[in-house]
Amino acid sequence: MANKQLNNRLSQKVNELLNQQIQHENNTSMQYLQMACWAEQNGYVHSAQFLYKQSEEERKHMLKIISYVTDMGGNVAIEHAMTPIKKNFNSLEELFVTALEAEINTSQSIANIVEFCLNSKDFMTFGFLQWFITEEVEEETVARRNLELFELAKQPEGQGLYIIDQAIGTIAK
Repeated sequence: MANKQLNNRLSQKVNELLNQQIQHENNTSMQYLQMACWAEQNGYVHSAQFLYKQSEEERKHMLKIISYVTDMGGNVAIEHAMTPIKKNFNSLEELFVTALEAEINTSQSIANIVEFCLNSKDFMTFGFLQWFITEEVEEETVARRNLELFELAKQPEGQGLYIIDQAIGTIAK
């Protein structure tokens, strides 16, 4: 039987932080799922489809971390406790503000783990987390672009500008 210390390449603290991130990703997935349900129930079917995909993506992030922890010989501890999620929104715009806030929170959570890993010289976990940093830049960018559409729509010529922007995107170089 192999030495347990050799099998587990994660420090207790890193293992704990990754388990917290697993919980965070699960909570975020459930928040997106709730937002998708609200959007669909209020007739925003395209936004609902987008949010269902976001929920699934957060679940995949959770599974990616679980896989890393087990690959490194760590211990996964999935908690059932869930952070309360927002269930009602006054508008579709408020819903997407909540989505951006969720992405910013996730980015900060990942950054905290990255900082700890760098300071404790856990370069394997640091390297693993680089994918999440890149992913969060993309996630925050998409969330901000979604909110920009609401600002565009508030302009008197907003609908026309949106159509022009869509047409420009189809012009071949």
